[in-house]
Amino acid sequence: MKIVVIGGGFGGLSAAVRLQANGHDVTIVEKRDKLGGRAYVYQQEGFTFDGGPTIITAPWLIDELFSAAKRDTRDYLQLVKLDPFYNIRWEDGTVFNYNDNRENLIAQVAKIAPEEVKSYARFTSSLDEIYRVGFELIDKPFSSVWDMAKIVPKMIKLRSDRSVYKFASRFFKNEKLREAFSFHPLLIGGNPFTSTSIYAMIHELEQKFGVWFAMGGTGALVNALGALFTDIGGSVMTDSEVAEIVVREGAARGVKLQTGKMLDADAVVSNGDVASTYLNLIAPEWRRKYTDAKIRKMTYSMSLFVIYFGTDRKYDDVAHHEILLGPRYRGLLDDIFVNKTLADDFSLYLHRPTATDPSLAPEGCDCWYVLSPVPHLGGPTDWPKAAGPYRDRIINYLERHYLPDLSKHIVTEHVIDPTHFEGTLNSYLGSAFSVEPTLMQSAYLRPHNKSEDVRGLYFAGAGTHPGAGLPGVISSGKIVANLIAEL
Repeated sequence: MKIVVIGGGFGGLSAAVRLQANGHDVTIVEKRDKLGGRAYVYQQEGFTFDGGPTIITAPWLIDELFSAAKRDTRDYLQLVKLDPFYNIRWEDGTVFNYNDNRENLIAQVAKIAPEEVKSYARFTSSLDEIYRVGFELIDKPFSSVWDMAKIVPKMIKLRSDRSVYKFASRFFKNEKLREAFSFHPLLIGGNPFTSTSIYAMIHELEQKFGVWFAMGGTGALVNALGALFTDIGGSVMTDSEVAEIVVREGAARGVKLQTGKMLDADAVVSNGDVASTYLNLIAPEWRRKYTDAKIRKMTYSMSLFVIYFGTDRKYDDVAHHEILLGPRYRGLLDDIFVNKTLADDFSLYLHRPTATDPSLAPEGCDCWYVLSPVPHLGGPTDWPKAAGPYRDRIINYLERHYLPDLSKHIVTEHVIDPTHFEGTLNSYLGSAFSVEPTLMQSAYLRPHNKSEDVRGLYFAGAGTHPGAGLPGVISSGKIVANLIAEL
């Protein structure tokens, strides 16, 4: 079969590699000048900035991709395990050093609340079944009601209606520990107060398999998968934005580029945003389920404000990944997800990859990004006006609390806000993670990997099953390849 994959993010690369390895003739068409999607790489003044995902878990999913193509991961990529995985910091100076050493984790819990040590043991014990069920579903399609019906009893038994925060609160009374063990849904665009407790399994996933980094940055993983794809005969077209998915008699028959060029295909895989694909690339007469009204009724994840910056000095007391929790937890999340207003305070993710790989910056320098979750464009924020002041508040905050004299040492920077996700990444409402991972938007209730409206159209990426995050989007590509193999 001749197959066109729209978008060269991790979901598209995962699908493309598997499909090409299965003997299909696959072409990736990518809007931007290089592969990566949300994992695009920015390079300026000797600094290399990973644009998006930086936390690699479930590394065996990457190995599976190379094995599918009869290649060895180590010939393309070097992954190193991090320690700590993160430091979680609060404004009062409390630090939770988070890794997979159980003795260390117990000591970290005891440092904050000695009476909660046994609570941690009960918490981890309760995760075993959640993890087993959750990962049982990660590479299975949910194309029918029957697929969903088979797992409903398990989800009821596991009380999937509870949020991750409520799940953590069953075990921990201390608010800091509740936050430390419930923040993980934010890594995939979810609100800890509304994301189903199934996502608590992220803690167990990290404990079993670690948190990893690709030497050279996440962009090195993009380059490795791109090289793998072309090595086995795949084709890549960059600077090639799709204007339309061509549908004939209800079936996808290729794509039309913005230049007017037509690419014929027997099937199309969209790694683009699901909502934007339906709204902008498929003519309304072919959309029966995913109508404009249906798409607008779904809820979408938050967006992001990200400052990429390089410093002419090193901050050696800062870890590779830092989670900086602000003065409010639920209140801030309500502002982001419910009220959709830009708050005066923030919680931040601070990324310092030069803690692991100094080659990403000039000698004696550090490479960074700081990420602030913010409302998507469904709120009232005027980003052209708000971006500058918001950037200054974040830099001043980091300078006061964590990085002394920061403003004096920044030598280069690049900023993106929700308008980047909407305009450059074609993401509906500027959402950074597409469809929000709530219980009522999971599994069968999430946009399907196989389109219900257009035959021969498939979806890989954050907005479809199983969801955002590297394990999710890589698995979505596997699901698509398996569905096409069944034809």
